[in-house]
Amino acid sequence: MKNLLFTFLISYSIFAQEIPARWDELTASDWELALEKSNYTCILPMGVLEKHGLQGPIGSDLIKVREWSAMATKKEYAVVFPDYFYGQVNEAKQQYGTFSLPSNLTMELLEATCQEIGRNGFKRIIIINGHGGNTQMIRYFIQNQLEKRREYAVYFFTPNTPKPVKDKANKIRKSDPSYDQHSGENETSMLMYLRPDLVKIDRSKNESGKNQQRLSLSEDLYTAIWWYAAYPNHYAGVGEVASIGLGKLLSDSMVKSLVNAIKEVKNDDETLRLQNEYFDRVKN
Repeated sequence: MKNLLFTFLISYSIFAQEIPARWDELTASDWELALEKSNYTCILPMGVLEKHGLQGPIGSDLIKVREWSAMATKKEYAVVFPDYFYGQVNEAKQQYGTFSLPSNLTMELLEATCQEIGRNGFKRIIIINGHGGNTQMIRYFIQNQLEKRREYAVYFFTPNTPKPVKDKANKIRKSDPSYDQHSGENETSMLMYLRPDLVKIDRSKNESGKNQQRLSLSEDLYTAIWWYAAYPNHYAGVGEVASIGLGKLLSDSMVKSLVNAIKEVKNDDETLRLQNEYFDRVKN
């Protein structure tokens, strides 16, 4: 009974201790505590540097996932990797502020980063992405985790907005959601809520975010120039109607989903077990 009580007190002491969630703010002396408290779980917030209309900061995608991760880990502890903006953004290289690396280097950096996260003791890595142009690249990267054995598993956080939140958002919205894709009402609202000091809302009317419809291909065809053909200003939507209320609603929903995802991943032993089983059966 005494041993059980001692174990409980030690466990309680570990989880009760306040230590930073951000990797770069931890001390080396707290590292093992962070591993235990997070159950060996690390979040990799991923964005890019690109134009966000005339009103939004260049790092909007990164700012969103960084802030959401900070909010979520206050409720469910995990270690948060520092700012990672080495994503796929070839579609915006015609605009100043875009930071776009060669595609092979981008994939190598993501692979090397996850390997280093794993080498530092983490067994579970959650990628949270703020940039739509990264999505296909991340899915391809995730699938390539089966290329060789690893001591960690990588998860891609891809939440759906709950219907009650969508319904509430639609009552607040002032623009058509069907073309609200990049720096429009949704995204500008989020930035107004998360970092109002960085949004220049008065400038959003000085450029068109309408679909220019310069390419008339059927939905059966996909080509890389589709985005530039539709939105040469790299702006899609109506940012000037953004509101803090909408931004808070959407951000709170995102954080709630992320908290649940962190809990789920921290309690997940099957993914890595099955991953190891798979490699045990791979034919050499």
